Amino acid sequence: MEIGRIRNVAFISHGGAGKTSLAEAILFNAGAVNRIGSVENGTSFMDFDPVEIKRKLSIHSKVSSIEWNKHLINIVDTPGYSNFLHETKAAVTAVGGAVVIASAITGVKAETQRVWQYADDNDLAKIVFVNKMDKDRADFFRALGDIEKSFNVVPLPIFIPIGKENDFKGIIDLVKMKAYIYPAEPTAQYKVEDIPAEYAAEAEKYRGKLLEAVSETDDELIEKFLEGEELTEEEIEKGLREGTIRKQFIPVLCGSAVKNIGSKLLLEAIIKYLPSPLEREYKIAKNIESGEDFIAVPDEAELSAFVFKTFIDPFAGKLSLIRIFSGEMKSDSEVFNTNKEEKERIAQLYLLQGKNHIKIDKAVAGQIVMVNKLKYTDTFDTLCGGKKKVVFPKPELNEPVLAYSIVPKSKDDEDKVSSGLHRLMEEDMGIRVERSEQTGQQLLKGMGQMHIEVVAERLQNKFGVQVELKTPKVPYMETIRGKAKGQGKYKKQSGGRGQYGDVWIEIEPMPRGSGFEFANNIVGGAVPRNYIPAVEKGIYEASREGILADFPLVDFRVSLYDGSYHSVDSSEMAFKIAGSMAFKKVAAECKPVLLEPIMNLDVFVPDDTTGTVIGDLNSRRGRIANVEPQANGQHIRAEVPMAEVLAYAPDLRSMTGGHGMFTMEFCRYEEVPTHLMEKIIEEQKGA
Repeated sequence: MEIGRIRNVAFISHGGAGKTSLAEAILFNAGAVNRIGSVENGTSFMDFDPVEIKRKLSIHSKVSSIEWNKHLINIVDTPGYSNFLHETKAAVTAVGGAVVIASAITGVKAETQRVWQYADDNDLAKIVFVNKMDKDRADFFRALGDIEKSFNVVPLPIFIPIGKENDFKGIIDLVKMKAYIYPAEPTAQYKVEDIPAEYAAEAEKYRGKLLEAVSETDDELIEKFLEGEELTEEEIEKGLREGTIRKQFIPVLCGSAVKNIGSKLLLEAIIKYLPSPLEREYKIAKNIESGEDFIAVPDEAELSAFVFKTFIDPFAGKLSLIRIFSGEMKSDSEVFNTNKEEKERIAQLYLLQGKNHIKIDKAVAGQIVMVNKLKYTDTFDTLCGGKKKVVFPKPELNEPVLAYSIVPKSKDDEDKVSSGLHRLMEEDMGIRVERSEQTGQQLLKGMGQMHIEVVAERLQNKFGVQVELKTPKVPYMETIRGKAKGQGKYKKQSGGRGQYGDVWIEIEPMPRGSGFEFANNIVGGAVPRNYIPAVEKGIYEASREGILADFPLVDFRVSLYDGSYHSVDSSEMAFKIAGSMAFKKVAAECKPVLLEPIMNLDVFVPDDTTGTVIGDLNSRRGRIANVEPQANGQHIRAEVPMAEVLAYAPDLRSMTGGHGMFTMEFCRYEEVPTHLMEKIIEEQKGA
């Protein structure tokens, strides 16, 4: 395949706009499948994961390679719901263009703005397809205005609709100035007719805007336009291509995916107006040996490729989706993984069409391929020929914002759960799994409640284990504000050799973050040297259970300054117990208090909900550090106790109509207010 005949394009939008349905129609039109799959009916070729079928939404990015008019088009269908946009962010690194699907009903939503930004960050040329023109409340021109207002771009219709809602029956081509009338059955075939008289004025109006925009892409065209000469069809299409790739404007199409209206025209627009791998800025990698930049020019002989997605199949094993940026890759060959510094064997290359795999012998720069059972390779690794050891930068994904405690329903499944989560983490870069030192809970972290629930469902579907999801415990800690001295004496006689240990200690507070410090101030051998470590160990272990509510006690110093021993009955165990007894007695006199974790919260909200969100943060005991204006909204920085934001994601979504976004990370520990401390202690004792 010639590199200039390849198009790599991501379908991006908010959830429910119809990306997958549009991809299904295109697969059918290109002859890749014999029927149009349906997301609603669970027969989609693209969304084939059982959880996707059940929930009727895309969870993973999928690739389908099709041939059309002697071109190879790789369509990357991406998720649109906020919980899964990390998949979309990774997918757009592998393409050169984007089709933004806008709903004729809802227009631009929060997720649309986020994925549009992802496309901009990767310098992608875009075209827009206004979908669902056949649905109630559909309005093409309202969607057009929404796009212009939301993104501050020039949306340039190259097609406008004939009718809308139930009366939507065709499209006017503003380049050819013809009407395409579609039958009731979704066949993608249409009749070419003259533009209906009632649409003539509107068509001329938007044709004029099209010609004006196109003429500005070339000096000869603008001169011809200003002199009133008619631009040819070839000149218009050339100008559209130039302007789209240079991002002077955004071509806009329209149609209905489920009725297969406009989908074939979209295929042609992808070929005509979106760039080949030769026509966009080339990816830059770093040569790890020389430190110099490596520019991945497609026709460069040296292989460089990037793994942008991994699937875990219970039968086929690890499946790696790879975008080749330069050189070529062959089946039955060897490549070098720069990140792992290991050689990998490429047994077989495949093209993808949803869940179907098509064997190929060779792939050139610009292609997206799949390889299975790579031994060392993970998502975001770079593969190269080995002569120049290069590595591509990894996309920066947001950290998970929500955590749940995950507990197997059967204790016998603990190992299966751990193994399954590890495999799913290879596939889903938005998951984190860790065990809390303070609470002992295994925490599953994700991008939202739906994301975490999906992981639990996939554990059951793929690995046959059921789990319960519980709101995690807040990892409170304890500390002291006062200073005290006291004795711990352990004496036991039960026939034969007894047990004897006697220590005097002083406990005092230390600065926040100091942890635990032990000082041996024994003089004259009151406690033999060999028993000192046992005393320290007894104190430390007792401190892990705290004084107030079994939370670990931190930021204190213990000084061992006196004691006594028995030449026969003393032992390490006796002094360990004595140290523990002394700690519990003395620490209780040091004014113990609870500490709670404070989180740094970065929140982006639309202007009209800023007051509501700030008021809500104040009610959560938050302290607003800063509010900065940004494009289309405000950036709020605040410090908030973790206990108040364990379930912040759905609350923010509700307050902002889905337009709010936030990130959260640990900041420090602070004392819990007295009126709340008593309640927490009671709850902990009753747990």
